[in-house]
Amino acid sequence: MDDDLVRRIASHPKYHELKSKRTSFGWWLTLAMMVVYYGFILLVAFNKPFLSQRLGEGVMTVGIPLGFGVIVFTVLITAFYVRRANSEFDDLTSAISKDVLK
Repeated sequence: MDDDLVRRIASHPKYHELKSKRTSFGWWLTLAMMVVYYGFILLVAFNKPFLSQRLGEGVMTVGIPLGFGVIVFTVLITAFYVRRANSEFDDLTSAISKDVLK
């Protein structure tokens, strides 16, 4: 890449906005995922009797839907990130490209 182009992008105010928003959003999603995942792991490690409680008359225990919930949560926050990236972050990227490549 041309050094002048890199300098123009790096000094663009919308680039700083994009970088800040994307980083902040990524950290919040990371924190949420870590709380959910490690919360489940801590339950497995320290509260097996709770997770092994049967739901109804079958073989289903509390741990099975909770484990499934962790997987579903992962898919949902990924979809949430993709949705925001495809709208807000892509709009900022397009604005930066238009301004810098003039």
